[in-house]
Amino acid sequence: MTNDTRIVGWREWVRLPALGIPAIKAKVDTGAKTSSLHAFEVNLTESGGREVVTFKIHPLRKRRDVVIECRAPLVDRRVVRDSGGHTEERFVVTSLMTLGPFELETEFTLTSRDDMIFPMLLGRRAISAGNMLVDVNRSYVHGRAKIRDYDRMLLELNQ
Repeated sequence: MTNDTRIVGWREWVRLPALGIPAIKAKVDTGAKTSSLHAFEVNLTESGGREVVTFKIHPLRKRRDVVIECRAPLVDRRVVRDSGGHTEERFVVTSLMTLGPFELETEFTLTSRDDMIFPMLLGRRAISAGNMLVDVNRSYVHGRAKIRDYDRMLLELNQ
């Protein structure tokens, strides 16, 4: 093992500050090529000659009252096959992702994950780019977000 190796558990809390998301629970999924982010009310607009995606997200599974409105430049459109074998064209955006002390620019496809336990999947591209090793016997290696503090975290991020 080298000093730059980053051990992560099979599930982790991450931050997406550029999208205004102070904490979101992610499943570290070596079976998924690209990372995926829960999104609804997804719209494509144009701003300054660039295509921009606006969308909303419920970052907390048990707090439907928490809705974050996000905006990011469109990077790509991709046809993605989900774990059930269904294909779907998805918008792709990038965002700075913070996982514990590590920061990484990450691509996300946007899709509805309302019926999933985790609102985010961290895929192989991000795992590899971050030089991470997944310890499947561990969870939340880099700490847990305190749900009761979420409103405060939102305020601090948006100041």
